[in-house]
Amino acid sequence: MHTIFKILTVCGALLSLSACASLSIDGPDYTSVQPTFVLEEFFDGDVKAWGIVQDRSGEVIQRFEVDIAGSVSDGVLTLDETFRYGLGSGVEKRIWTINVGDGKTYTGSAGDIVGQADGQSFGNAFFWGYEMDLPVGNSKRRVKFADWIWAFDENTIVNRSYIQKFGITFAEVTIFMRKD
Repeated sequence: MHTIFKILTVCGALLSLSACASLSIDGPDYTSVQPTFVLEEFFDGDVKAWGIVQDRSGEVIQRFEVDIAGSVSDGVLTLDETFRYGLGSGVEKRIWTINVGDGKTYTGSAGDIVGQADGQSFGNAFFWGYEMDLPVGNSKRRVKFADWIWAFDENTIVNRSYIQKFGITFAEVTIFMRKD
């Protein structure tokens, strides 16, 4: 009986920890918040971005700038991203192809993304979820990205990305973007 109690206590503690580590942003809370963010309108043209990646302890492990050239044609948004690193290293080029769909739901892909990315618009906020085989040392680890974007005004957004493995966030990305 004592052993069962210990097992239940350990399982309860692990569930509590994983619940604390999970993301609990509720998109519908932003539906009526202004200004409205429309992905294909914001990224139609040139966008400049600045960001950092922090590990679980909060230490900044990457600092980067991104030049994004966006274009919309026949319901497809193409984002050509060029990265430069001031700290750390990473992908230097990524090209997203995003199907706009009904203006509320989106699907997309990029060369280093596993499968399909799925997005949903929530007025002022936008969610973008996908998986990636993230390079770690000499190997790669499959992780999930949960990206949340919020509009500050018609020319400025912030993107918070939560990088998760087994439902636990082990790194966070903060990116500010400004439309030229």
